[in-house]
Amino acid sequence: MVDGDVDPFGEGVPPESSGRNVGGESPEIDPESISDEATIHDDETELERTIGLTGGLAIGIGTMIGAGIFVFPGLAAGNAGPAAALSFAIGGVIALLVALPASELATAMPRSGGGSFFVSRSMGTAYGSVVGLGLWLGLIFASAFYLVGLGHYAAAVFAEVGLIFSVSPVVPLGLVFGVALTGLSIGGTENTAKIQNLVVGILLVILALFLSYGSLNALGVFGRETAPEAFFPKGVFSVFSTAALVFTSYLGFAQVATVAGDIQKPSRNLPLAMVGSVLVVAVFYIVTIFVATSAFGADRLSEFGETAMVEVAREFVGRPGAVAILLAGLLATFSSANASILSASRTVYALSRDALLPKKASEINLRYGTPHVALLAAGGPILLLVATGQVEVLAEVASFLHLIMYGLICVAVIALRRQDPPWYEPSYRMPVVPALPAVGAAASFGLVAFMRPASIGIGIGVMLISYLWYRYYAGTVTLKGAF
Repeated sequence: MVDGDVDPFGEGVPPESSGRNVGGESPEIDPESISDEATIHDDETELERTIGLTGGLAIGIGTMIGAGIFVFPGLAAGNAGPAAALSFAIGGVIALLVALPASELATAMPRSGGGSFFVSRSMGTAYGSVVGLGLWLGLIFASAFYLVGLGHYAAAVFAEVGLIFSVSPVVPLGLVFGVALTGLSIGGTENTAKIQNLVVGILLVILALFLSYGSLNALGVFGRETAPEAFFPKGVFSVFSTAALVFTSYLGFAQVATVAGDIQKPSRNLPLAMVGSVLVVAVFYIVTIFVATSAFGADRLSEFGETAMVEVAREFVGRPGAVAILLAGLLATFSSANASILSASRTVYALSRDALLPKKASEINLRYGTPHVALLAAGGPILLLVATGQVEVLAEVASFLHLIMYGLICVAVIALRRQDPPWYEPSYRMPVVPALPAVGAAASFGLVAFMRPASIGIGIGVMLISYLWYRYYAGTVTLKGAF
């Protein structure tokens, strides 16, 4: 156990959360009322449940469909060639291995905060603090990555209509969208969810049509034949290093758990949204890489960078195809950034209620019913990272921090099943425990080894800072084992 923690299932655990942080604040007690419509706390604040199954799927799919299809194909093909399709498949398998235990934990603890809440209640406050603060910062890195991608697509739209700027507009556009999306989330999650549903619906229609045409073309049903290409031109190791890079594409299912406090009928909708979103996007990713590398070949595709899919569409159907994919890319990166900012704010909200961050961060806006301070705490750092414009580093650091959390989520299910505390009553139980979550933990931690040293170093630095913050600010706080 980490120093300062108390075994959440031990004899000496108090019936309620205990301890105070340096500001004299204690963890909030559990909600007085939890229904399918709202979570109501004893201070009469209410976090409304406004997101249904469609909204949950839209958050998961909308977050994941963006980077994997519209930002990564050129980068991934340059790293692994056609075998990048296998990289996306590996990422999808790992995501499924984690989605199952995350679904079980989420139905037992349907609260905002996701992984940090699960880990703190099963493994102790120190672990929960490191995961929670790491998740917050990981979502900030991911949001910044998506906003930079959004800037690339917006800049490509300007280029398509003939507007040329003396300096690159990518970062300024990303900053503008970041401010706008943060303001949108402050205005209410119901508004955010409606926009997310609409965006994802349009996006899936465009992609289904484009990928169907591209697949038939690649298979030789019509169109020109493509020259065969070596599947592993960069070796097998490149497949795993590329899987580590593109794993950011699979963060969306965990973001569904992060907004569990907003999900209606969580015992049913949480597992369906998490597992369903992974299955849908994994198919889209694999088909996308197959179509893209068939159109140009991996080396040529990599030359197009973050907007490679625009050139693939142009190759197939000319300018109308390029315009359609530009629109889809804008929608996809928009939805990814939108969902990530929302999830980052809910992580701050949950950490604040656990006294791991100042209580001010969990204030609810009485007009909109949203944690406006938490949203600002997410939006501000995101803008700083967007200004760097470093796409691949932002993606890998986000992947690193999430993979650590995913591994611990798998461990948490094993621990809770073994201890079987009376409060742990999930409405969904994953199969083949402990073997399946053990494989999920090993795969999550193992993928980290294939990342570049700089990304691993930044990720470890974030974890260390998170632990030092816990020791300084909330070292005496003990979150209760009962739930």
